[in-house]
Amino acid sequence: MKNLITLLLLLTLSFGVAASEAIELQEADVDLSDNESLQRGAQHFVTYCLGCHSAKHMRYLRFALDVGVDQKKVLKDIAPEGASIYDQLHSAMNKHDAEKWFGVQPPDLSLIARSRGADWLYSYLKSYYSDTSRPFGVNNLVYPDTAMPNPLWQLQGEQHAEPRKTIYGEYIKLVLEDQGTLSEREFDLFVNDLVNFLVYVGEPVQLERERLGKYVIFFLLMFVVIAYLLKKEYWKDVD
Repeated sequence: MKNLITLLLLLTLSFGVAASEAIELQEADVDLSDNESLQRGAQHFVTYCLGCHSAKHMRYLRFALDVGVDQKKVLKDIAPEGASIYDQLHSAMNKHDAEKWFGVQPPDLSLIARSRGADWLYSYLKSYYSDTSRPFGVNNLVYPDTAMPNPLWQLQGEQHAEPRKTIYGEYIKLVLEDQGTLSEREFDLFVNDLVNFLVYVGEPVQLERERLGKYVIFFLLMFVVIAYLLKKEYWKDVD
């Protein structure tokens, strides 16, 4: 029975990935050096995502040190009330309630950006539309039949899907029915900040790795030159 359930889950995930590959993804503007964007993204994550999803590979202290923000400011403006600076970003929802309400525990999002990619996340969060056949009344163009409700519907508003035809074939266009509390541009920036934060959480040392990588490449190039000169010196007298 467990093997059957596992097979069904794999088939569902494979269908979701294949379906998303057929959709042209929107490009996220990821900039891990933009500390203000990372701070806004962290606030958005705690406010709109942490209720169900965790990011347990990240601690508030690590974020404060990486972004250069005072620890008290992080606790005041980002972390939920009562959190310690040493806490991980754990969801307030326990496993029992999650399985009761959603049928499965929402996944940890520490590595979601590395798994799916920034463009996929950005497009996914913007691609919810009304669908009364679904349990939560919404579906997603990038990940069809998603089990997650739209956490940002009040900000974005409600969209509906309209089939369109072109000389190249049919496609689905999402049309905004009711404007949310944010304008389209404001919502795009909101989602981009959130995705920027999730990309950072997936690899907090990315900027440091890239900085050190330049020195490693320089060292390797110098080593190649030295090795070549040594080779010429050792073999010059060999017939």
